[in-house]
Amino acid sequence: MDDHGRTPSSDQPILYVLDTNVLIHDPNALLNFEEHHVAIPMIVLEELDKLKSGHHSVAAECRQAIRLIDKTLGEASPEDVEVGVPIQRGKSGPKGLLSILMSKGREPNSLLPENLNDNKIINQLIDLHARDKDLRVVLVTKDINMRLKARACGIAAEDYSTDQLVDDVSMLSRGYHMITGSFWDRVSKVETRQDHGRTWHQVQLIENLPAVHINEFIVDEQGFVGWIKEIQVDKLLILDLHQEPLLHQEAWGLKPRDIYQSLALYALLDPDIHLVNLTGAAGSGKTILALAAAIEQTMVTKRYRRIIATRSVQGLDQEIGFLPGTEAEKMEPWLGAITDNLEALHMDDENTHGSVDYILSKVPLQFKSLNYIRGRSFQQSLILIDECQNLTPHQMKTIITRAGAGSKVVCLGNLAQIDTPYLSATSSGLTYLTERFKDFPNGVHIALQGVPRSILAEYAESHL
Repeated sequence: MDDHGRTPSSDQPILYVLDTNVLIHDPNALLNFEEHHVAIPMIVLEELDKLKSGHHSVAAECRQAIRLIDKTLGEASPEDVEVGVPIQRGKSGPKGLLSILMSKGREPNSLLPENLNDNKIINQLIDLHARDKDLRVVLVTKDINMRLKARACGIAAEDYSTDQLVDDVSMLSRGYHMITGSFWDRVSKVETRQDHGRTWHQVQLIENLPAVHINEFIVDEQGFVGWIKEIQVDKLLILDLHQEPLLHQEAWGLKPRDIYQSLALYALLDPDIHLVNLTGAAGSGKTILALAAAIEQTMVTKRYRRIIATRSVQGLDQEIGFLPGTEAEKMEPWLGAITDNLEALHMDDENTHGSVDYILSKVPLQFKSLNYIRGRSFQQSLILIDECQNLTPHQMKTIITRAGAGSKVVCLGNLAQIDTPYLSATSSGLTYLTERFKDFPNGVHIALQGVPRSILAEYAESHL
């Protein structure tokens, strides 16, 4: 089986033809097809060239993909580039081939009108297949419609799923385990100790909890809330969080409305947690919790020097350049969620608008585009990334690796509201992050419940 999760039916390598959106999704995609032959159509190179210098968020991915293609092809002759150049893989040597699929005018066996680049690529593959019936050609694209067209023309087509870690998002960890009855009914042996005012339980379970991970929470119907800090075969080390103080936490005047928000706020305020990943439906409190905790820790406890707020919005990077003003002024319309939540935090003030203006003038809160973040390293900062469901796994990695010493990253998103055409809930960077970081000892993921925004919002969430 190759890296792409396929088991070839014969010994002959498959020719995998990559679409532009695959190289934007993962600029290193050509390395993930093991011993097989990877071809990149000339049209795809042209599309990458057009996109590489724009102000949009995909420009960096295009440049990275072009650099890797250039490095792989090296000094190869035009004939070798067309036939296939060995893909070097570090110390293990070459494995698989990379070639450029040349455009040769209208293909003699074309079935589709050549008014679209997608059609031109499919026609090339039809012609390839017609000239060599034994050649096993597979088009790899994130575009569902292109896959449908290719299959209709007799060409095998697949999604690029190397970085897809789960087949069903309902299988993702929620960050906590709800126990019916009492948790202690499942425990055969417990050793309890006090340490600096904290209560720790070393418990031996009668029956194991399903798929337990570090930093997940246990909540039972009797009021017990525990935080899993160590996992052995049949033993857990649990920090007792005591439900009452948990529910009465406060950050910048905001109190959690339910146990899930309490767990999220606890993680947001914990200095030893460097990554907090909050998912949930619209109105479940993701942004307001993160913002309240961020202001509390920059204005009151002075744990962080500044808050960097950014938001992944489809179209943001293309359109930001045409807006008037400074970068902060350009970003503000797109970060309305932040200012809306600031207003909600100061709703009881005599002059809400004045309070928000005062906070914005006093709090070291900077609105930044994703392009700005990916090229920087931030020390002692709280980095707030909203709408993470619209990021690819590669984009998620490039942003989170920007966190410097003493910084915390907070990722917010709703997998039910993906606006990017080539992403789904299973291929989203938010899903990738949740799955990859489930055993990270300094990270917490919480799936928030309910829609506390209003009775109307709650009804709309469940009925529309």
